[in-house]
Amino acid sequence: MKIRTKLFIAFFLIIGLPMVLLSVGAVTFTSYHMDELYALQVETATAEEIAQAVKLYAIEVREYISNLMILICLIVPIIVICLVIWIYHSIVTPIHMLQMATQNIKNGNLDFEVEVHNQDEIGELCEDFEEMRIRLKDNAEEKLRSEQQQKELISNISHDLKTPITAIKGYVEGLIDGVADTPEKQNKYLQTVYSKAIDMDRLINELSFYSKIDTNKIPYTFNRINVVGYFEDCAEDLGRELEDEGFGFSYQNYVDDSVQMIADAEQIKRVINNIVGNSKKYSDKAETTIRMAVKDVGDFVQIEIEDNGRGIAAKDLPYIFDRFYRTDASRNSSKGGSGIGLSIVKKIMEDHGGKIWAASKEGVGTVMYLVLRKYQEVPVNE
Repeated sequence: MKIRTKLFIAFFLIIGLPMVLLSVGAVTFTSYHMDELYALQVETATAEEIAQAVKLYAIEVREYISNLMILICLIVPIIVICLVIWIYHSIVTPIHMLQMATQNIKNGNLDFEVEVHNQDEIGELCEDFEEMRIRLKDNAEEKLRSEQQQKELISNISHDLKTPITAIKGYVEGLIDGVADTPEKQNKYLQTVYSKAIDMDRLINELSFYSKIDTNKIPYTFNRINVVGYFEDCAEDLGRELEDEGFGFSYQNYVDDSVQMIADAEQIKRVINNIVGNSKKYSDKAETTIRMAVKDVGDFVQIEIEDNGRGIAAKDLPYIFDRFYRTDASRNSSKGGSGIGLSIVKKIMEDHGGKIWAASKEGVGTVMYLVLRKYQEVPVNE
């Protein structure tokens, strides 16, 4: 019941009800005694009898009004008390509850609950307040999770930067102190320093790109791309790189030459390189093979990147695309990354209107599935 309806009922009970009682009483009393006076006239009563009847009528009117006023004076306070209790419970109590809720929020307590009992404007206000509290609590919890993730990221970065820096420092000291006393040793030391510098550069680039993701400032350049030509170029570059590093690679295309898609070529290449980089990083077999296939699935193009590496544990698989998440294997490995590579991949795919998911079995390998929508021209009716 709305507050204005409650106030209307209260006004009627306090003001209108006594007036109704007075009106009904007056009409009833007058009607009854007018019948008596009329009866006297019909019977041709004397003037003295009529005067006496009027006098008695006036006395009865005074007594009736007096009794009616006493009754009203008894009824009105009871009505007022009931209305005060009713209004207190329906208006004052919820307002007091909201006041306590406001104080709790002020003190940083978001675990209380605002109970809604009324269906009026104050009840709606309580519902809105409860929704606000829930959102504030969710935001506070998200902030705490983000802060914890930031701490883990800093810890991971410190570890990942410290490892190559320590190695670089050691090899440079070896060169300075003359430990590398042959050209072969010197070349080996320099190659190691260069490799560690590459690792540091990769990590810094990931962090820089992640900062853009976190603020939705990724610079996309979308263009119409021929699917077959684009992925053949990617496969050619990957094949040379993986062959130089001792990995096997195969590529299959099952898409028609005319198929196109709208995408940022550079960012999709980043997605593929990140996934392949993970396959290389966590390979545990003497002969690791990476397979890439491009398939036609209706209105979409599906890219599959498969490896025969160590695989991902079932308990880790649902979380591998979460920011800062690192599997037990990566935490315990000297090759463990920052935990943001696959979150970058997921963000890029979502910004392209696509999807990504993984299937994996420990000891067998992992398959990453990427889905992008085809470009389709809409015919224009002339």
